[in-house]
Amino acid sequence: MEQTLEFDSELIRRYDTSGPRYTSYPTAVQFTEAFTEADFKRWAAATNAERPKPPLSLYFHIPFCDTVCFYCACNKIITKNRKHAVPYLEHLFREIALQGELFDADRPVQQLHWGGGTPTFISHEQMRDLMRATGEHFRLLDDDSGEYSIEIDPREADAETIAVLRELGFNRISLGVQDFDPTVQKAVNRIQSEEETRAVLEAARAEGFRSTSVDLIYGLPHQSVASFAATLDKVIDMDPARLSVFNYAHLPEMFKTQRQINAGELPSSEEKLAILGHTIERLGQAGYVFIGMDHFAKPDDELAVAQRNGTLYRNFQGYSTHAECDLVAMGATSISMVGDSYSQNLKDLEEYAARIDAGHLPVFRGVELDADDKLRRAVITQLICHFELDFAAVERDHGIDFRDYFAAELEGMGDFVRDGLIELDAAAIRVLPRGRLLIRNICMQFDRYLRESRGGRYSKVI
Repeated sequence: MEQTLEFDSELIRRYDTSGPRYTSYPTAVQFTEAFTEADFKRWAAATNAERPKPPLSLYFHIPFCDTVCFYCACNKIITKNRKHAVPYLEHLFREIALQGELFDADRPVQQLHWGGGTPTFISHEQMRDLMRATGEHFRLLDDDSGEYSIEIDPREADAETIAVLRELGFNRISLGVQDFDPTVQKAVNRIQSEEETRAVLEAARAEGFRSTSVDLIYGLPHQSVASFAATLDKVIDMDPARLSVFNYAHLPEMFKTQRQINAGELPSSEEKLAILGHTIERLGQAGYVFIGMDHFAKPDDELAVAQRNGTLYRNFQGYSTHAECDLVAMGATSISMVGDSYSQNLKDLEEYAARIDAGHLPVFRGVELDADDKLRRAVITQLICHFELDFAAVERDHGIDFRDYFAAELEGMGDFVRDGLIELDAAAIRVLPRGRLLIRNICMQFDRYLRESRGGRYSKVI
């Protein structure tokens, strides 16, 4: 497929609204406590019975951070006391054992991810212990063919840490940067030098990591087109394979740490759009292609190749190349996708530990997908990953007449057609280059829960 993008600031202003990021459908807003541990176990057993058995993707949540970044909306615990990780890891190891009992030993772990928080908050020995415990209960790949990734805070890692992670089997890293401007860093309480960031990336390349990714955020205090352009040039010079450029959503009523950000210092909506426009232009000049939403990659990166091949997927870790995996997530607040179900662990650490102490999985809510959910998930996934939707393929896979089933949705796409966001004919929807930044708006047309006003509060689409 053609991986091009057109930036139209006036069009973006017109479609400026809030909506889901569609790391799942239905989204987490639809999860309920009617979904229990017994339901999760039933779905695990059902996937073991599939032929062929789907491989596994494992996610581990390490919630601790040494310092608070004021913009952060993640589930985290701020502490400088490293001993707090000890009881958490003890319970995580026990959850690994409980989960390992549910999945057949011959199901390979093709994908593994440590997220947070700050996964490198724990010591090197604790990292080894965590991977050892994982390998005792799941079939890890030992030939470096899996997609094993970790989120890195360059302030919490050095060349020795990177060497340990490679030794443990990690072959991909994602680095948080956000912005290199000292004024911006001070305003959001994240002081991080260009030098320490570059050192981690260079260490990763020296150790043979296959992919490096950098996260940036636009819309932070004191940012301007000029200041963010300087950060962007420094990052491009570091040559990561992937870049994520996120829009900062200022929601202090929902996230207490954001109350420490002075709203008067945030860039205007016009400046934010100008920053985004320059970023898209500059990344295109540097040879990156637009994957979708906030993600860019080099043309030879696995994400870009998967998109061209029609095999790109999207889950709770973002864009992925492993659509066939069941996702088993462990640790407080983590979300699994097993069979046609989603489930989330308890968020409070004491409640999480108590449930495991009682010998139970810490699942506290979730949702089972019905036929309509699965159909709409397939439609949204295809659009958000590949920017086109073939009606005949959906009809073949789901046994429906597309134009009849989605008559109201198609009727509601007139503005998208008139504004040049999409092409719509009797056979397909094709998202045009000027519509790709607004892919969330297009996907929202197929979201039954939004239409029935059973949604929640979401970030702006741009």
